[in-house]
Parts: sequence; structure tokens; C-alpha cells
Amino acid sequence: MNNKTYLKWYNKVGYGSGDIAGNVVYALLSAFVMIFLTDTVGMNAGIVGTLIAVSKLFDGISDIFFGSLIDKTHSRMGKARPWMLYGYFGCAVCLIAIFCIPADLSASAQYTWFFIAYTLLNAGFYTANNIAYSALTALVTKNNHERVQMGSIRFMFAFGTSMLIQTITVGLVARFGGGAAAWRTVAVIYAIVGVISNTLSVFSVKELSPEELAEAEADGTAESEDPLCDSSARGDHDSAGKTEENEKYSLIDAFRLLARNKYYLMICASYILMQIYSATLNMGIYYMTYVLKNANLLGVFSWAINIPMIVGLLFTPALVARWGGMYKLNLTGYTIGTLGRFGVVIAGYLGSVPLMLFFTAVASLGMSPLQGDMNALIATCSEYTYLRSGKRVDGTMYSCTSLGTKLGGGIGTALAGWLLAFSGYVGGAAKQSASCMNMLHIMYLWMPMCINLLITLILTRLNVEKANEELRAIPKQDR
Repeated sequence: MNNKTYLKWYNKVGYGSGDIAGNVVYALLSAFVMIFLTDTVGMNAGIVGTLIAVSKLFDGISDIFFGSLIDKTHSRMGKARPWMLYGYFGCAVCLIAIFCIPADLSASAQYTWFFIAYTLLNAGFYTANNIAYSALTALVTKNNHERVQMGSIRFMFAFGTSMLIQTITVGLVARFGGGAAAWRTVAVIYAIVGVISNTLSVFSVKELSPEELAEAEADGTAESEDPLCDSSARGDHDSAGKTEENEKYSLIDAFRLLARNKYYLMICASYILMQIYSATLNMGIYYMTYVLKNANLLGVFSWAINIPMIVGLLFTPALVARWGGMYKLNLTGYTIGTLGRFGVVIAGYLGSVPLMLFFTAVASLGMSPLQGDMNALIATCSEYTYLRSGKRVDGTMYSCTSLGTKLGGGIGTALAGWLLAFSGYVGGAAKQSASCMNMLHIMYLWMPMCINLLITLILTRLNVEKANEELRAIPKQDR
């Protein structure tokens, strides 16, 4: 294991603050875009859900495309940082555009406006920014403990930002007078905050040189305090040249490398499910409004989700070290998370909000280790590909993070739209039908619990750390 340290505390915090930028976009869209479009603009929930689902087809293509571009980028700023920096300006513009749909347009033109802005944001600018941001974990340090710390800090910012946005957005919209103009003002404020935090994050870290990256993984470890001297001792005089040679692969080659990595596929599936889970909870604005009769409870439940998550993230690096790896910790955590969500189901049908909040917190605490060590897990998965093929595909590998975020979040939001339309939801109505009320229970209570169960089953097989140890024990020519 690499014991050399590469980062100061302020580098880790600066990097983590970049998830403020990502979540002013993600949290606003996932929690509020559907109710904005249905109750303020007057769009049909089913049509909106369909447009979001179609948009995600473009996302699935663009993730691997941008990941490959990042892998092949060479600039003074490095591979990932330029994409992270410049991609976010497009995110900010598109976010504002989504909440600026002109009221005097025809219905078809309004749907077209939304689809174009939403697709450009997700399939283009957010993809470039988010994949680059995630890939930095593997590009600024080769110390796995630092990677876990970076992941924990980043997700503390992520969940803190999500909690804040879900808590204050309804009140901010009301303070600015309600209606479309108020939503537009809130979107502009969030976009400005995102640009500032993203820029600070980009310049808080520096990528390692290709030589350092090649030396750090020449044998799957990086124990020397002086990698360049260690390289000479091994006779590896042209690591940079070998790195460039290893990067000469096509997008199809990159796809084949990913397809042969079963752990990558499991992580992708888990990440997509995690984001569908989040999307179903973010649709809680409907559950709070029509079942619990208080839209402001969304903020209270957000605290019950995010405070335990942040506490768990604080302890994740120490727990990973204590448990000797990520596998057992993640599996145990998600087992607790699944039981917690089952408790929410029972409490929901009992009509007890305090019990719902308690079990929500239990579930969130159990789920926190996987959130905190996900980036390190993906880096370990990337190392699995390197050990088997000798190819560095960090950017392409980290595309699963953005792919999961957008596909999962989009599928979850789209599914919510379809289910609402199927149940007979009427936007802005004071009272909904019995079929709609039953559907809200399914969406907010049963679906998250079932998703957690599926993730737990996947985690029983996701022991990539052990697989890497076994590969290192095999001579390179026999892998």
C-alpha cells in the first residue's frame, strides 16, 4: 500500500467543496424540477418523465465519450481539471434556462425548450464537469487512505448542500413572491454559488505528472518516497513514454476494457440504483404535500437523511482502516440501511412522523460508508483493469460516477413522472385521488426499501480489493 502522502488538509477540503457546485445543480433538479414543471409551468408529469428518460439515452453515450477524452487530454492544468473548470459554466447557463421557460410559448415549444436545456446540461456540461471531478481522486494522489478521505469530505459537502437546498428552496421561492419569476431568481443564485465553488475546487489541487502516475502503479503499489529514483532502480527509464503508449486506445477499446471488468459493472449498477433511490426520496415533496399535508416537512426529512450521512462520512476513513478494507464495511452498512428503510415503511403506515424520521436516520447512517468510499472503490476497480491490461482508464472508469448520477437520477425522476401520471395526479389540485395517494406511498415508502435490498445483494459480490491482491500475486505475463 502507498504510504506516501500527497495532500494537505486544505487540498482535501478544497477538493471536497467542488461538490457544492455539483449539488446546487443536482439537488435543485432532482427535488424540484418536476413540481416546478407540473405545478408552476403546467406541464404533464408523464410527458416530462418521458422527455427526461429520452434525454438519458444521450447521457449514456456521452459519459464514456467524455471519460475517454479526459484520459487522452494533456494540458498544463492536467487531464481532468480543464474539463471540470470550463464545463461548469455551461452547467450554470443551462440550469438557469430550465427555470426560464417562457410562459407565452406554446405547449410543444415549452416541452422542446425544457428538453434541449435539460439534455445540454446533463449529457454535455454536467458530464464533462462531474467525470473530471471524480477522476481527480485517482490523479492527485496514489494514497488510498487519502482517496477515502477525499471521498468522505466531498460527500459531506454534497449531502450538506443537498440538505440545505431541500430545506430552504421552498421558503426562498415564497420569499421571492412565488411563481415562475421566483424560481428563476433562485436558479440564478444557485448557479452563481456553483460557479464560485467549482472554480475554487479546481485550483485547490494539482494533478500528478504522468511520470508519477506511471511509477505509482508500475507494480500495483507505490512504496518508495521517491518514485523517480525507484524507477531508475527498476530500470524503468521511460515511464512517460509507456504511459502515452498505453493511452493509445480507441473508444471501442475502452468500452471493451470496462465490459471485461465485472466489478466496474457492479459499481455501475450500484451507483445507478443509489441515484434512483435518491430520486424517489427527492420526489418526497409530493408525499409531504399530499400525504403528510406539509410541504415544509421535506426539509425536516432532509435533515434526517443528511445529518446521519455526514456523521457516518466523518468516521468512514477510520472504519475502512479498522475493518481492513471497504468490502465488509459497505456490506454491513447497507444491510443496516435496508432494515432502516423497512422500518420507515412500517412507520409510514402507522402514520408516525417521528418514527419515520428515526428509521430514516438509521438507514442513512448505514448507507454512509459506501457513499464515503465510493471514489476509492472506483479507483481500486480502475487498478483492477490496470493490473489485467496495463491500460490506464481512470477518466473512462470514473464515467460510471456521472453515468450513475444522471442515469439513476433521470430514471428515478422519469419513473416518478410516469407513476404520477398513471395514478391520475392533477398538478396544483388541493386534493388528489385515492389511486394517486396509494402511488405516493409506493414511491416514497416501498421503492427505496426495495432498491436498498438490491444494492445489498450486489455488494455481497463486490470484493475487488481481494481480486487485486490475487492479481498481484500472479506474474504479469500470466494475468
